[in-house]
Amino acid sequence: MKNILTLVALIFGVAVFAATSFSCSKAKVKNVEQNNKKEINMEGKNIKEIYFAGGCFWGTEHLFQLVRGVVDTEVGYANGRIKNPTYEQVISHTTGFAEAVKVRYNADEVNLPLLIDLFFKSIDPTTIDRQGNDRGDNYRSGIYSTDLSTEAIVKTEVAKLSKNYDKPVVVETIPLKNFYKAEDYHQDYLDKNPGGYCHIPLSVFEEAKRANPLPAAK
Repeated sequence: MKNILTLVALIFGVAVFAATSFSCSKAKVKNVEQNNKKEINMEGKNIKEIYFAGGCFWGTEHLFQLVRGVVDTEVGYANGRIKNPTYEQVISHTTGFAEAVKVRYNADEVNLPLLIDLFFKSIDPTTIDRQGNDRGDNYRSGIYSTDLSTEAIVKTEVAKLSKNYDKPVVVETIPLKNFYKAEDYHQDYLDKNPGGYCHIPLSVFEEAKRANPLPAAK
């Protein structure tokens, strides 16, 4: 009788564990879907945009998603020679596009120099057409702006940061000519695939989380 009770208890325990694991998996999927559908009210906010190219765009997007004040990100292809490029065309190194991230941020909550500083910490700004294991013109580094005042800030900050390097800094600081949204499976890639490839050290992601804390209560 004791053996039967032990067997029943074991079966019950396995069933509970399986049910719990299944529920947790469903909950995680549901949370991802809810986050993707979340709408942000931009009314009355000082929203600006800037475009960063720093190697594989999966990691660069995730970096800025961690910063308080960044309200939206989108990965895509910037400053190329054709319309509506596909990923396959971009990685063929024949279209001139750079993998880039469109970053929209609330300028009343986070400033552009902070974003540029974090960006520099996530790349080697002295390498041409290369970040981590990725090589080719689509992996070049750049900061692309859509207005003259933003471009002036970018050039000033890059000039300041360049003094920290012994080699020449080769980050492009030019206007955005065009930008095409990348395929859906590239969007929020590291959120959907936590084990996916990324050239950015985890320590930089942790720094991004702490980079713009809420102001201390008065």
